[in-house]
Order: sequence, then C-alpha cells, then structure tokens
Amino acid sequence: MARLKYPIGIQSFAQIREEGYVYIDKTDLVYDLVNTGAVYFLSRPRRFGKSLLLSTLECYFHGERDLFRGLKIDRLEKDWKKYPVFKIDFNGQDFTRPESLLQVLEAFVANAERIYGASPDPVGLGMRFAYVLHAAHEQTGLRCVVLVDEYDKPMLDVLDTGYTCTVDGRQISLEDYHHNTLKSFYSVFKLASNDLKFVMLTGVTKFSQISVFSGFNQPKDISMTPAWDALCGITQEELDTQLAQPVRDMAEAMNMSFDEMRSTLSRQYDGYHFSSRMTDIYNPFSLLNALDSQHLDDYWFKTGTPTYLIRLLAHFDENMNDIAGKYYDSAQFIDYKADKERPLPMIYQSGYLTIKDYDRDSNSYLLDFPNNEVKKGFLTLLSANYLKSKEEPMSWLLAAQRALKQGKLSDFRDLLTTFLAGIPYSARRKENEREQERYFQYTVYLLMHMLSCYTLYHEKESSQGRADCVIETPNYVYIFEYKLNHPASEAIAQIEKKGCSLEYTLDKRTVYLVGVSFSSDTGTVSDWMVKRLVR
Repeated sequence: MARLKYPIGIQSFAQIREEGYVYIDKTDLVYDLVNTGAVYFLSRPRRFGKSLLLSTLECYFHGERDLFRGLKIDRLEKDWKKYPVFKIDFNGQDFTRPESLLQVLEAFVANAERIYGASPDPVGLGMRFAYVLHAAHEQTGLRCVVLVDEYDKPMLDVLDTGYTCTVDGRQISLEDYHHNTLKSFYSVFKLASNDLKFVMLTGVTKFSQISVFSGFNQPKDISMTPAWDALCGITQEELDTQLAQPVRDMAEAMNMSFDEMRSTLSRQYDGYHFSSRMTDIYNPFSLLNALDSQHLDDYWFKTGTPTYLIRLLAHFDENMNDIAGKYYDSAQFIDYKADKERPLPMIYQSGYLTIKDYDRDSNSYLLDFPNNEVKKGFLTLLSANYLKSKEEPMSWLLAAQRALKQGKLSDFRDLLTTFLAGIPYSARRKENEREQERYFQYTVYLLMHMLSCYTLYHEKESSQGRADCVIETPNYVYIFEYKLNHPASEAIAQIEKKGCSLEYTLDKRTVYLVGVSFSSDTGTVSDWMVKRLVR
C-alpha cells in the first residue's frame, strides 16, 4: 500500500489536489458559506488552515471544477462560473518597517490595474482599488470576490513595540499608522458594494474595539458560529472516518491498540471548540505531522510562540490559574482590545485557551487549555518568563516526569529544591506574607502543570476539603499539600483530615501523601515529608 502524502506546510488547494496529498473534504461547508452570505470574518489560531480555506475559495470562484471532482461540492454546485478574484496575503511580510504595508498594498493594486485598467483620476489606494473592482465587474459581467489572508498581521507585528513613524510632519505610533491605513483601504468595500459578490477576511484576532472595519459594513463574524465551527481544523468524526487507517498504522508503529492510539492523539492534539455546539477540533498541523512521522511531538508549539503574545505576557503579572478553568461571557474573550493588562482575549484567540463547556443558563463559556501539547508548552513559556530560574524548564520537566513515573520522590524533591533555589531573589521578592504565599502557589502551579503527560488535578475537591495538587501516573498517585514557613507534618495532617486519599482506597496503584514546606527566606523547599497510604 502506497504511503500517504500529508500536506505539511502546503496551503495551496490546487497543489494538494493535483499532487495527491491527503485532503479533508470540507467543500460542503464552503458551498453553504458562499450561498448563505456575502461578507465574512473568521478568526482562528495560526496554522489552523485559514490560508488553505481561502485557497479553496479562490479555486472555487475561479470555476476550476476539475479540482473538485469527487468532493462533496461536486454534487452541490451546478453552475461553475469564473468570477474576478482578488486575493491579498499579508503572510511572510515584515511590517515593523513603516514602508512595508504601503508597498504590499501598492503592489496588490498595481497588479489588479494591469489586468483591468487603472483609474484616469486616481486618488489614494482605496479609490484605485474601487475603480478596479467596478471595471472588473463591467468587463466580466460578474461581481468580484475579495479574499484577505491574515488581515491583522500588520497590526500584530507592531503591537506593543513602541515603534513610530512620521506622517505629515507628525510622529505617530506604527500601530496607529497601520490601523489608519487599513481602515482607509477596507472602506473601499462599502464604496464598491454593488461590485462585490463575496468578501472574506481571516486572521488570528478580532480588532473590533479599534474599529479597523468601521469604514465599511461590518462583516459577519463566524468565528463562534456553530454552523462553521469545523470550517478549519480536523473533527473527531473526520479523524475516525477519513484518517482511520493512518491512526491504525501509527498505533502499530508505536505498539499500541487502536483505541489507545486514538485516546493518546486526542489528549495531545484535540480539545479545541469554537462554538457552543462543542464540536471537537484537532489542531491540523500537529495531527498531520504526527500521522506523517508516526511520532508524538509538540509540533504546533515548536513552530514558535507569536512575538506579539510574548511581548504582552512580559507585562503579565496575573496568575494563569486565576484565568484558566473559569467561565466568561463571550465579550470578555472574543472582542479584542489592545491592553497589556488584559491578555485573556489574545491568549484565547491565539489558541492557547479554548472553550471547554457552555452554560446555556448564563450564556457563558468555560475556558481552559485545549490539550497536553498546548498546556505544557504555554506553561513552560510562562515559567521561563515568570520564574527566571537558572534551571532550564524543559530539562527540569523531563527529569521530573521520570522521577514521578518511577516513584522516586526523593529525586523529585531534589529537582524541585534545585529549581526553586535557582530563581533570583529579585524575581520572588514579595511585600507581605499573603503575596509570598501567592507567589509560591503560582510557582508550584506552573511547575506541576507542565507535567501534562500525567493526569493532574489542581485544588482537587474531596469529601471534606481540597488537595493542593494530585498527580496520577500509571503506577503511582501523589497527593500534595503545600505549606509556607510551617512544618511538612502539618501538611500531611491536613491531607488526612480532609480525606483526600479516601477515593484511592481501592486503587491498585501506590498512593503517597506528600507534605511540602517552602521557606520565604530561602525561596525553596525547607521541609519534606512522605507517607505511604496503608490499605
């Protein structure tokens, strides 16, 4: 049997179809999208298939029916017309240079003018493009299609950088300059509305608060619309049908059963939800890479954290455990506002948090990490920025995972002690006991939650209280209780008093109660006590 070809890094629909790459057929959704609206906006994380979606739309509107033979849309579309299509792609450009945005827009408009003719009296890029749209409509007898890929990249590249430029003798921020330039350019869609058949803009973020779209009729935002939640990414149903054989092949290569492989892939790459319908969506980049290499890795995260998010998080002084695992109104994380003190919308829209539940009564959404890949990677990033330890977080993580897997709690104690001791005093200094306790709680939260290959519970409830942390491995269960400047024996007594171990009475695994005391003077572990559960 020939080995399947996976479209890793390929965003051209034509190339995928012509060269026999794996393609997850979503063309029925494309058909419905085109025939139920005219102007759309879609927000999805990076490497989630937005560019491939626009490439598919481009081929569809060009009337390239042969590329769609055998796909769902082939049975739906009867009238394949060749519309004038204009596609703007902001990918691959460095917009930290003030001249870059105008150069990209000028090249785009000039190319369109070479095909359909230039205005005899041009006034600005927007008006020139409006003339082209009208000329294309008149010359072809068909309204135009405009596709904008990563519309927000010019603004994200300079977000929170402090870069400036000079306009009409005034110095303004490059962020404002890009916003004003794009707002003026997009206003053409209102002027040319009679010449437009279909418009779609994609990006990571929704800049509604800064009104980049206010120059034309607001596009229909389908980012959280149930009908389109599977437009990008790979659903569980698609995995179980169109990719079932590759999963079986990977299971065989990794010496696992099909069900074990399926569950492992789900924990590692599934877990995204983009609407109240809660359709399970896999990260397509990571999943296809895993099936291609038959190896689990953090493919998506290793492609790099967006620099704009790193810049925002540098100001972030709020505990991640105060953000994840909580319910929010959609306005709190969908409508973007460029505010370094309020990073939730950016964290969600960049793909590091996702919807995990929907409460219809309150119309609110539970946000949390989508899967193990994202949780481990993002918390490792936060740990490096927040803790500033001399120890490298990933090296610590691998050693800590081995120690817990083997039941070597003394090794884990030494690893934790060493890591905390490597944090500079200036990084952990807090003004009062409450802030000191909060610092240690968050520090340990970050370190423990990086152990994403194991089942971990933060503040797990029992019959009479909560355990600070519970980690379950295949052979061991660890119940942790933390204390600041108090003996570890008090932590053990608290675990027993709360009944935190009762639910594991019949569990065949070895269960340890672990009391850990931290010192605000030394900044590391000062006392440690372990008690094995006797049954």
